[in-house]
Parts: sequence; C-alpha cells; structure tokens
Amino acid sequence: MSASKPTPTAAPTAPATVGHAGPGSQSAETPYRILIVEDDRGQALFAQSVLHGAGMQAEVQMQPDGVLEAIQRFHPDLVLMDLHMPGKDGMSLTLLIRQQPEYLHLPIVFLTGDPDPERQFEVLESGADDFLNKPIRPRHLIAAVSNRIQRARQRQSPAPRATLNTDTGLPTRTYLLQQLGATLQDKVGGGLFFVEIGSALSLRERYGYAVFEQLMNQAGRRLADVSAPHPVARLNDNSFLCLSTGVDEGGLEAQAERLRDGLTGNSFDVRDNETLNLRASIGYTPLSPGFADAGSALEATERAVLQARLRGNNLAAYAPAQVAEDAPRISLEDGQFELAYQPIVAVAGSDQAQYQVLLRMRQADGSLLPASQVIPAAESAGGIAQIDHWVLEHALFVLAERQAKGPSLRLFVSQSPRTLARESHGQWLLQTLAERGIEGTSLVIDLRMADALIHTVTLRDFCNQLMPAGVQFCLSQFEPGREADALLTQLPLSYLRVASRYASAHTDPTLRDELRSVIDQAHRAGLQVIGQQIEDPQAAAAMWMGGVDFIQGNLVQAVGSELGFDFHNAVL
Repeated sequence: MSASKPTPTAAPTAPATVGHAGPGSQSAETPYRILIVEDDRGQALFAQSVLHGAGMQAEVQMQPDGVLEAIQRFHPDLVLMDLHMPGKDGMSLTLLIRQQPEYLHLPIVFLTGDPDPERQFEVLESGADDFLNKPIRPRHLIAAVSNRIQRARQRQSPAPRATLNTDTGLPTRTYLLQQLGATLQDKVGGGLFFVEIGSALSLRERYGYAVFEQLMNQAGRRLADVSAPHPVARLNDNSFLCLSTGVDEGGLEAQAERLRDGLTGNSFDVRDNETLNLRASIGYTPLSPGFADAGSALEATERAVLQARLRGNNLAAYAPAQVAEDAPRISLEDGQFELAYQPIVAVAGSDQAQYQVLLRMRQADGSLLPASQVIPAAESAGGIAQIDHWVLEHALFVLAERQAKGPSLRLFVSQSPRTLARESHGQWLLQTLAERGIEGTSLVIDLRMADALIHTVTLRDFCNQLMPAGVQFCLSQFEPGREADALLTQLPLSYLRVASRYASAHTDPTLRDELRSVIDQAHRAGLQVIGQQIEDPQAAAAMWMGGVDFIQGNLVQAVGSELGFDFHNAVL
C-alpha cells in the first residue's frame, strides 16, 4: 500500500478504547478494529501507525493464506487490503472471505493505484465495498475508514422487538427463532416441532377469514398449554413452531404425540352451538445434530412435516438426505463457475430485455456441467449458500452495469431455500440493491415449485423481506395440484413458469386443455406466465393460443454467454 506522507494534520479520532465486544456486537464506544492486509512491511506499518494515531486498533497480516484465521481471531470492523499482492491478490481473497456466511457484511476496502475504471468495477464485483485511490493522505484514510465502520455498526444495532404477539398472546416468530439460534449456539440440545393444521384452505373458505383466525388462535393457545413450559409461536396461517430446550431427545416422538393428541382431541368453537375437531401433522427434529443456524433447523422440520402428511399417525422425524453410493461425484473445488443467459420474450412484443440466469461449471477437462448436476452436489457438500451468493453477486453486478448505461434489464435468478432461509442473505441483498442504486424490479428470484411446497414458510418470509425493495418472484416448474395451487395465494408471486412437459401440449389435447387451465388460473391470480423449452413453431403456437405471456427456449435463442438479443425486433 503506497500512501503519500505529508505533514500530519488534524484528523477525526476513533472512540475511546474499551473492551472489545466480539464480532457483530460492537458498541458505539468500542475502538475501531482494522485488519491491514499488505505484503509490503513498510507500507503496512505506515498505515498501522496512521490508524493507531487516530485511536484505532490495527493489526497487520502480511501472508494472504492467513487472512481468514486473522479475521476469526481479531474480529475486525473492516479489512483494508492492497489490491496487488503475490499469490492470492486482493480480489481472490475477497471472494474467499465472502464465501463465509458470517463475513458477508464485513466491510472490505481496497487501496489501489490502478486508474482503470474497468478494474475498479472488477474490484466491486469481487465483493469489496469500496476502493481508495493511492496515494492517499492520512486524514483521508482515517475519515474513509471511520465513516465506513460507523455506518456498518449502525446497521448492526438491533431494533427492539416485541417478544409477544398481541393478537395471539404467543411469543412472536422472531423471538422464538432467536431463542432457537441461541439454543443451537449453546449446544444444549432439545427438539423443534413444526405443527401444521390440516385442511386450512377448506376451513377458511367454509367459515371465512375472521372465524378462521379465531380458530387458529384457539389452536395456538391449546398447543401452548400442552407444550408448557416450552414456547410455541405461530409461523403462518396454519402452522406453529414449538421449541423444547434441554429435554431428552429420546422422548421427542412422545412429545410430538402429546402435541398432536392435545390438539386433535380437543373441540374448538367456530359458531354458536357448532364445534370442530382439527387435524394436524407434526414434523420434528432433535437439535443435537448441530444445525448451522435457526433457518437450517426450521428447514429440517418443514421437510419432516411433508413426510408426516403421508403417514397414518401424522408424525415424522427429520431424516437427513442420503447421497446414493452410485451417484456421480463432482469436485466443486476443481471446477470454474460460469453464468449463461437465455432470453424470455413477450409473445405480444416488448422492448423489455429479460433473461434467465443459468449456472454452469466448467471442469478441468473443459466440459460444462449444468446446474441440475452442480446444485445437488453443492447441497450435499454444504456449499450451496456460497454458490447462490456468487451467482446473485454477479447478476447484481450485471444489473448495475447495464442500468448505468441506460437500457433496462431484468434477470431471473434461481436461489436455494437453504440460502434464502439465512436472514443475513436477505439483509445483504437489500443493502447491495440500495448501495448500488439497482431498481428492485429488475431482479426476479426464481423459486422451484418442489422447494416451495416444502419451504413455504421460509420462502414467504424471504419474499416479504424483499418486496418493499421491489424485488419480484417467479414460481418455476409449476404443475397443478391442490397444494401447488395454494402456493399462488400463499406466496407474493409476479410470474409463473410452467413445467417443461407443457412444451409438447400441441401434440396432446388433454395436456393442451390442462395448460389453458393453468394459464387461466395464474391470470386470475394476477400472475404472468412463462412457457419454457420451446423448440419449434408448433409448440410456440400452442403456448400462444393458450394465453401464455412469455416464452423461452431454443426457438427464441439458445443459452449463451451474451446479453445481446434483439427484443425490439423479435418476432414469434
């Protein structure tokens, strides 16, 4: 890091030194902590002395391979990094840091003497928050570092939240998930129970919304009585979550039975002189396996309750997915990720440029693996969150770059429910959209129907978190069915992509009628419909006659690495 060394001038000072509060919990009075990553000892010590002189704590790390260990030990508020270093340069180190979920929001600032604007865009694309041009005066360095840390700490300060829901009298969902996170962190064990009330749609249609809400509130209070002293929170319209901390995990099935019987064996008042007995399915999991976070544990119970629906006793314990021994092995470490794009074209014509973003992995032998092979391998290896973040980060960079040039662009980006369950992922996305000035409507998150059926609660919470920013959502691979149809009202969707089998509707009258029914249903729900894998004019004509809004497939344009499709002159 080369920096000019003018006569020292007065500079803003950091807060007075007090004990360090640990990562992510610094108070406003804690001294600012900066990790300096620099291979030139003289330059590193100079930057350290400047920051020390302003009352900050600064540590030097000269070996790139030791950066992650230094971050874990030192808990910096900010990483100040030289862009050009031998071995791993600053951008590759930033990508490595951003692959760790706990460091998604750690401010990273580069010092660079490279005036090339394209290089500066690459710096931001790698995940850095800012870059400072060299040479830089000490007071400017101090001001830039102080302002960036101050803003980061303000974002970290949690707003006070109520612990009780005034409508239900139960703990809030947020409070219970916080308790779950603390339980997982403390490794005290116990169990988590997902209770799903059956026939919710029928009940709401029969009795109306007000009576349905009264019924669910009664059910919640009954569950709380049976579960006491363990807390119960309402998750969504017809689901509840019970957290039993410190109990014998060998007794979780018996506790699930008590919850089920306490609910189903009780009559609930719905109208004058009319009572009702409810049905419930319960999925549960022990906490001892050591889930990474509350979202992962919640996902496990959501998977379990899907199995519970199919069983005679309506109970199911979570069983981790097993990878078949004969399944192909994919080395994620040896491959290189790439993005490809396929245009989504309006059948009525439009200048709006929009593409589906598709993940590919190029192996060492040059062959390309599609997302259908890469994603399962990443999920089994526990690396899906890092891949999703990489894909979304690159998509946001493309959106920011195109938005700066003028023409509007919309990208459809798939994300795993495991990633969307992480609260930090949504916070990072909101922050990135705001900082880069990206219009939220230019981003559409693709949600696979198979995932949405299992993770409805998780996905709806993520959607509600992102909707205020204008982000839109698409339900992909749609097949009609009672539970699938319910998703159209349970999730705040804008688009629906029908399953690929409907591309052959022109050859099958029954399938053609089913397609028309799906499209009509989606339009009644206010959704726009995308037909995919359209390979020939006959398939496109059937989609058009059925009322589809957009089509994509090789008839329009094959998957490619460029964003140059002419939407204005496209003729279908």
